[in-house]
Amino acid sequence: MKFEPIVQSLLDTDLYKFNMDQVIFHKHTDLSGEYDFRCRNAGVVFTREMFDEINEQIDHLCTLRFTREELDYLRSIRFIKGDYVEFLRLWHPIRDYVETSLSENGELSILVHGPLFSAMQFEIYLLEIVNEVYFRMQYDYDALLASAQERLDKKIRGFRDGKYTFSFAEFGCRRRLGRVWEDTVVRRLAAETGNCIGTSNVYLAWKYGLTPIGTYAHEFVQMYQGIDSIPLAYTNHHALEDWYDEYRGDNGTALTDTITTELFLLDFNRSMVNNFTGVRHDSGDPYAWGDRMIAHYEKYGADPKTKLLLFSDSLDFDRAQALYDYFRDRARVSFGIGTYCSNDTMAEPLNIVIKLQSVNGRPVAKLSDSPGKAMCRDAEYLEYLRRSVDFRLKREA
Repeated sequence: MKFEPIVQSLLDTDLYKFNMDQVIFHKHTDLSGEYDFRCRNAGVVFTREMFDEINEQIDHLCTLRFTREELDYLRSIRFIKGDYVEFLRLWHPIRDYVETSLSENGELSILVHGPLFSAMQFEIYLLEIVNEVYFRMQYDYDALLASAQERLDKKIRGFRDGKYTFSFAEFGCRRRLGRVWEDTVVRRLAAETGNCIGTSNVYLAWKYGLTPIGTYAHEFVQMYQGIDSIPLAYTNHHALEDWYDEYRGDNGTALTDTITTELFLLDFNRSMVNNFTGVRHDSGDPYAWGDRMIAHYEKYGADPKTKLLLFSDSLDFDRAQALYDYFRDRARVSFGIGTYCSNDTMAEPLNIVIKLQSVNGRPVAKLSDSPGKAMCRDAEYLEYLRRSVDFRLKREA
């Protein structure tokens, strides 16, 4: 390796990976999956040196195991169950589940495949590795850190001066400039603003005594598309039911846009409105979405002021403040801010993702409220999913 290991603890990942994996461990161990890497930026080239370093970092990742202290910390999180922690004592990343290749024009390919309870855990670790390797080897890294430091100082001044008044969580694992830099960001935001209520990074939450924050991602709803017995347009219903059965109202912020928010609201009935503490926005117009969620709560007689609206779609602090000012008197409002916390520099950040593509050999897809966020290898399946969703909406909405 040209520099030290990027991932040094298996806790260095987003909390929702453990949340989702616990449900899979208890209910769906028969599922297998495939994940694809994609860089959405135009013109990004990965060199052979970058590719070799990425592979060495993945090799190192697969030597890691959870320590006794790390497992004890997971056990202390009230909704993480003892039998799942004991499973993690045995679990580790398996190198054979990850395949990498580099095309002649510098396009990086990463495919992860294996039992879903194991394959899904690679996402954040791999994104952390790819992002840090790219920025260390493509740029003057010290210059990037200096620009990031200057911008972080300005953000902190914004909270101290009263420009920013909202509460938020740091969601920056996957696209961070580097491991050490994310550590600095979380430490300083928590200590110097009083507005950073936690982080999605489990290791940093443990290190700094912060609240680890997260519930589930799109892949959790997508995986139900690979279960033969579940009609496609009802996958969100089954995901919500399984989540509530696992957590019984704890750990309850529902993600609305996996197969459109419109369809989600059909399944977010009176029972689910009462069972979940709030909802998370990740695509589409955030103002229209928030107004719609408030109206939905009112429809079922729930006081929106007791429910959380969590915004997490490509936020910077100015956009978050504007949303907070708009909704603050009508609901509980918070924010998950990622790249703008952990990789705000003079260079354009990478828009990289690793998305679930198939489960048990069947294609799966996301139909978000922003069409550009759809990602599926099988265009025919994506159209079939759209038709299934439209059919149910026409019949039941």
